[in-house]
Amino acid sequence: MPISKLALIRSTVAALLVGLAALLAIVVTTLWLVADTRVYSDLSVAVRQQRAALVDLRSLLQDTETGQRGFLLTAEEPYLAPYEEARRKLADQIERVRERLAGDPALAAPVARLGEIIAAKTAEMQETIALVRSGRRDEAVAIVKSDRGRLLMEEARGIFDRLIRGAEDRIGDAVARQAKTIGALYWVTILGALVIVVVVGGAAWMAIAYTRQLVAARQEVETLNASLEQRVAERTADLGRANDEIQRFAYIVTHDLRAPLVNIMGFTSELEAGLGAIRGWIEKAGVPDDDPVAAEARLAATEDAPEALGFIRSSTRKMDGLINAILKLSREGRRTLRPEPIALGALLEAASESIRHQVVEAGGEVTLSPDLPSVVSDRLALEQVFGNLLDNAVKYRSPDRPIHIVIRAKPEPGQRIVVEVEDNGRGIAAQDHERVFDLFRRSGAQDQPGEGIGLAHVRAMVRNLGGDITLASEVGRGTTMKINLPRDLRRVARVVGSERT
Repeated sequence: MPISKLALIRSTVAALLVGLAALLAIVVTTLWLVADTRVYSDLSVAVRQQRAALVDLRSLLQDTETGQRGFLLTAEEPYLAPYEEARRKLADQIERVRERLAGDPALAAPVARLGEIIAAKTAEMQETIALVRSGRRDEAVAIVKSDRGRLLMEEARGIFDRLIRGAEDRIGDAVARQAKTIGALYWVTILGALVIVVVVGGAAWMAIAYTRQLVAARQEVETLNASLEQRVAERTADLGRANDEIQRFAYIVTHDLRAPLVNIMGFTSELEAGLGAIRGWIEKAGVPDDDPVAAEARLAATEDAPEALGFIRSSTRKMDGLINAILKLSREGRRTLRPEPIALGALLEAASESIRHQVVEAGGEVTLSPDLPSVVSDRLALEQVFGNLLDNAVKYRSPDRPIHIVIRAKPEPGQRIVVEVEDNGRGIAAQDHERVFDLFRRSGAQDQPGEGIGLAHVRAMVRNLGGDITLASEVGRGTTMKINLPRDLRRVARVVGSERT
């Protein structure tokens, strides 16, 4: 099933949201598990420090007892070295144990009891050593044999064993929890990575599939464009041939119409001459006024026939003007264009000079934009186009205000320009904006001479130049004619020439 652009966007957004959610879940879970791991790690370190402190204290206590017994057996001072060294460290080590185990209230009592035992045992050992040094070795041995010191050491060993075993249990528990947390972190990372891989893979698959569709569609469009260009070229060639045929037909028709029209005009002159002779005979013959037949003949010769001939002559003149207009359009369509570099400023200045006297007499002015560009086009066609537009601007000026004509140009995309001819004349009604370009169609009051072919001729010439003409107008405010032209007619002429070949 083809992937639409909307489906691609939705799937991509969904994939991004899922991937973002998975990434956030991984980050949040990782932070939580890392914090939990740090807690267990810190607990394990603290408990290990407790155990180490207890082991060190037990070793110091054992060293003092070992030194005491060696001195009691030999009465030699060197055997007291372990005792003296251990006794100097005992106080600090006991304080260290208290600090290490202070965080657990349940251990306060055993630690306090351990301190008491160590103090009592130390006092007992100091007493025996003092007795030996004073030569009372038997009394010292008696104290040892009293088992008071042995019982204290056994109690101390029991407390040490419980405290160390408890520390080891807590260390094992912390290590187990830490391992469990690390395992959870491992699986969360793996699952999150799998989700991200799946999401990225799905998004990549969608993108690849959509790209393939685009490539296939592009190839299809290129194929269609190639065939379309060929069809357009064929249709354009057909239209060109049809247009040539229409122009030839119009030329032939108007040429053939002119022959009978000339005959009508000639015979009309003959009728006028014959009618004059009849009028002269009637006046010379002296036909009586009371003769009704003669009166009717006189009326026909002096009034009815001349009036009818006048209508015939007026209609033939009008038809002659229409035929000339059609011939003019036909010749313009058949004329070979001659592209050449043209400075629009100079061309429009010359066109403005041809109407300047009429504008000045009406108290108006013509304003040319200073930045009018140059083009490559047919000079004669452009002169006719702008000359016709300026003539219309003067012809259909408003009687209520001085005429003002503004000519400007602006660039358009595709190497084209738009030339605007704006006037403040009487304007064109909205419903006539397109009709005024039709042949023999006019707008507004018909108080000016003309056959209604001017703008039709302008549009035909502009389109022959590869452009188009439109207008913007409002009744009572004026009209702006917009001529869209290619900057270089040679490109258009080459295209048209290749299509007609």
